[in-house]
Amino acid sequence: MSIYNNILVVANIDTEQQPALARAMQIGKKSKSPSKITFFLVIYDFSYEMTSMLSPDERNAMRAGVIHQREQWMKEIAKPYRDDQHVELDIKVVWHNRPYEAIISEVFAKDYELVVKTTRQHDLIESVLFTPTDWHLLRKCPCPVLLVKNHDWPENGHVVVSVHVGSEVEAHLELNHRMVEQGMDITSRLGATLHLVNSYPMTPPNITVELPEFDPTIYTDSVRGHHLTSMKALRQQYAIPEEQTIVEQGLPQDVIPKAVKELKAGLVVVGTSGRTGLSAVFLGNTAENIIDEINCDVLALKPSGYISPLDPNQS
Repeated sequence: MSIYNNILVVANIDTEQQPALARAMQIGKKSKSPSKITFFLVIYDFSYEMTSMLSPDERNAMRAGVIHQREQWMKEIAKPYRDDQHVELDIKVVWHNRPYEAIISEVFAKDYELVVKTTRQHDLIESVLFTPTDWHLLRKCPCPVLLVKNHDWPENGHVVVSVHVGSEVEAHLELNHRMVEQGMDITSRLGATLHLVNSYPMTPPNITVELPEFDPTIYTDSVRGHHLTSMKALRQQYAIPEEQTIVEQGLPQDVIPKAVKELKAGLVVVGTSGRTGLSAVFLGNTAENIIDEINCDVLALKPSGYISPLDPNQS
């Protein structure tokens, strides 16, 4: 299966170092068919909008001048990547005051298969009050999002897929298969090793108080057995060796970073529900909960049938 041949790379305006572009080129070069990468930048300067002394035409001309300057800058940045005939590299700069809306609008317009963006550490206040562009993309972008840390993907390295094998929900089970299949595609391109990681919940501490006859050991053993059986069924379907699977008790935001550190993984594949509003703030998504805890890239996938709130085809 050949995927990710039409990739949108979000440029980082603050530096000449562009790990997202380097990562996209790494993926594109490994494709079995020619790939297209669009190096995309969203810019906005509020001062241009507030210059009352200028006419609308003059403001448009000033914006066009800034866009042209940034296009020239991006061409210089992209020069080292233009020598690969297997990858077509385009550049696009747009003026928009909400970067995530411009990115998602571009995804819908050009049917991109993957968005690649450099990420950084986010503090709690920033995440809750200001909602970084990264979080908006994880929740609302219709295609997979790859958030890149500033490090190399080692050849013959390790890729972790965070599966949810204990669920009976059809959407979760379908998403497990999508994550494994895309993880296998990436590992085949990079010569990496795929690992499936699953966490299962701890016994609720208050249940022994409410139900004195409850035996937490039997309950824990039963839950673990169910997850191990489900993991076995999943790995056997894809001929993944048992030693490349991990089933541990705990929360995903604890189990996944631990596995990443032990394996020195270069990439984690996770599912994201696309929650928005207060539910996203208080409940969070696995991707959001782990991304600041790990020093590797995160590929976030949505369930099939996901409809973005920014979909122009929706009323």
